[in-house]
Formats: sequence, structure tokens, C-alpha cells
Amino acid sequence: MEETLFPESTQSPVPRPLSVRLRPRNLEEIEGQEHILGEGKLLRRAIESDRLTSVIFYGPPGTGKTALAYCIANLTRAHFARINAVTSGVQELRSIVERAKKRLEINGKRTILFIDEIHRFNKAQQDALLPSVEEGLVTLIGATTHNPFFALTSPLLSRSQIFEFKRLPEEAIKKIIKRALIDKERGLGKYRIKIEKRAIEFIAKVSEGDARRALNALEIGVLTTPPARDGFIHYTLAVAEESIQRKYISYDRAEDEHYDTISAFIKSLRGSDPDAALYWLAKMLEGGEDPRFIARRMVIFAAEDIGNADPQALLIAVAAFQAQEFVGMPEGKIPLAQAVTYLSTAPKSNASYKAISAAEEEIKKESTQAVPAHLRVGTYPGAKTLKRGEGYKYPHDYPEHFVVQEYLKLSKEFYHPSEEGFEKIIKERLQKWREKRKSGSE
Repeated sequence: MEETLFPESTQSPVPRPLSVRLRPRNLEEIEGQEHILGEGKLLRRAIESDRLTSVIFYGPPGTGKTALAYCIANLTRAHFARINAVTSGVQELRSIVERAKKRLEINGKRTILFIDEIHRFNKAQQDALLPSVEEGLVTLIGATTHNPFFALTSPLLSRSQIFEFKRLPEEAIKKIIKRALIDKERGLGKYRIKIEKRAIEFIAKVSEGDARRALNALEIGVLTTPPARDGFIHYTLAVAEESIQRKYISYDRAEDEHYDTISAFIKSLRGSDPDAALYWLAKMLEGGEDPRFIARRMVIFAAEDIGNADPQALLIAVAAFQAQEFVGMPEGKIPLAQAVTYLSTAPKSNASYKAISAAEEEIKKESTQAVPAHLRVGTYPGAKTLKRGEGYKYPHDYPEHFVVQEYLKLSKEFYHPSEEGFEKIIKERLQKWREKRKSGSE
């Protein structure tokens, strides 16, 4: 259902969480996001001049997307409407747009429409919204924790500016906590609280840049801790630890964190940094990532980025995949960790990967080569009549199990071994064979 006001009264019949009561009323009360809200920044100028165009606020939970919408509601001279994409549909959108059209015709008043969790709108709902945004009947503010380039349609994106919200730094979280403790109207200032510095630091650290999570932990600790004999509520480190019993890991198995973290993991392996690779492995496992997905990526990495520089790498990666499936979690992380340390410290070569890519490119662009007659199957009845396999030289019948003969009419070299690890030996051996083929001698 459409909301046209953001209630601020603390006398609501239903008690509202501290994180809701303490929402900033103006831009000065917003902590963090200086990269988009600092003095002179485009978004700040647009808000202060009340000339905001359609925008998408994108970022992790608790970083101020909805809070900024509340500020805009307080500052704008336009009519402000809010809906949540989870509970709203096309019919409600059409009703809002119709009223916005009449409002604009009657008194020239603009309408700003804030859609929380806009990624929940399907393509049809986003398409229904598009004409009103394009014609200027409403100015859209969409908030989402999902990457808009994946979650929203291209036409809607092309008509909106995207502002990315970052995780709040610990210092910003600390300021928000301290403000909550002294604010008597909306915060916890009416309570007599003595809070340990260590407790504030702990909450700021484990909330992972999420102000909502920090304030929820502060509030539940205050409300559930009885006053001591001195009349004060003592919010200690132990209370803080109990209020946030498990550190929140910002990780979504189907969104940016999934792809960004596995990217950091692979790049750390490739960069030969076992410490960084282990960190990203731990983050993925703590965030609930499927260990089979991680193991599969390591198998690919072993062949793509190590290859013949250390042929053992692929065997270890496959063994780690099988071991974690056999053992299961949480112990399955141990063979994964062993594989990570081996792969990250192994000599690197992508020569095999480049070789198959080059061969594929040749197949796609040039004429496909026919199999030479002497290499074709010559064991079936009638093969001799067709001269299949005739003239083939069996390498094991020759010294060093090598003989010069044509395996491909095309004179191409796809595989270029590196100087790393075992591949250096392969390079020397292959170079000798290639020279013999070119000279035609055995």
C-alpha cells in the first residue's frame, strides 16, 4: 500500500525499532557515503536544490539507502510516495501514476516515488513503470541490495542514475551508536546507560558496515539488561557479544558477493598469495557457499593457470574435490585448504589454456583439416582397400619412441611451454622434436 508520509512520532501504538526511530532527518545526520553525498557531489546538489532525477540506490543492507529516501521526503517540495516491491503490483503502480498525473495537471506538483526492494519487481512490472518515468510523471527512487545491472531492465536503467552505497566504516558506525545513546527523543537517551568502549568497538566491527544491525544489537542489549545497584544499565563487552552472537558475513550465493569473492579467490591463487586465497576461501565457506563450487573452480584453475608447470596440481585439485565430498563439512575444509596452499605456491603457466584457445580459433576461422590417410582407422574390413592407416609409423618401434611423420598438414604451433617448473623440461623436449620434424630427420 502507498505511503505518503514517514511517521516520526515515538508514540506509535506499535513500538518501532531503534534503527527506524533514528533514521536521519537531514543530510547532516547521514554518516558515510561521502563519495556520493559529500559537499559538492552531484547527488547532494540535486537533493539540496530539489532537482532530483530518477535514481537507483544500490548497496549492502543498512548502509543508508532508505535513510536517504527519508531525508529526501523531508526536504523535497514534491509529493512523496513510497511502496515496497514485495507487496505492491502493477495495479497499485497505475493508481499512483494516475494520481501523480492529476496532481501535476491541477497544481503542477511533482511526485517522487520511492520503491524499496525494487529488484523484486519482475520484468512486466518494471515495464509498466517505465512510461511514467520516461514521461516525467514520477521521479523514481529505487533501492536495492542487488546489482541493478542484473536485477533491473536495461530501459529502466538507461533512464536512471545509479548511485552505489558502500559499507559504512567502523568510525561511522561508532558515531551512530553514540548518537543513539544520547538522543532522548528517538534514541536511548532516556535510559541510564554506561557502555564500555570495547563494546562499541565490538559492535562496530562485527556489524560489517550495517548500521541497522549495529543499532538492533545496541537496543536489544539495553532493553534486556537490568539496571545494576547504581541504577545504570552496564552495557559491557559480554553484553555486546551476546547481542550479536554470530558475526554477520556479507555474502550472497547468487549475487555480487558470490561472483566478486570467487574472483578474488582465483586471482589470489593466480597471484601466488596463499594467505589471501585462504582468507577468501574462509569467507566463502563461512558465508554458506557450496564447497563443491569452490572445488570445481580449483580443478579448472589447476589446468588453466598451472598446467604442465606442475602436473601434480590437477591431481591434487581433483583429489581435494573428491575428499571434501567424501568427508563432508566442516572437516572438508581441510583438504580444500591443502589444495589452496599447493595451487597458490605452485609454478604457474597458462600455456595449455592458450594452446587450446589458439587451436579453437584456428578451427573457427580457417578451413577444417581432413585427417591424413595414414592416421585414420585401418582395422575394419575394407580399410586396406581405402588405404586407411597405410604408411603409419608406430613410434614405439623407433629409437627414443619418436619418429618423424605428418600428424597435421597445417604447419602450426599452438602449444608454447613456459620456462616454469616441469614445463621447462617439456619445452626442451618439444623443441628437439619440432626441429627434427622441420628438418625431416629422425
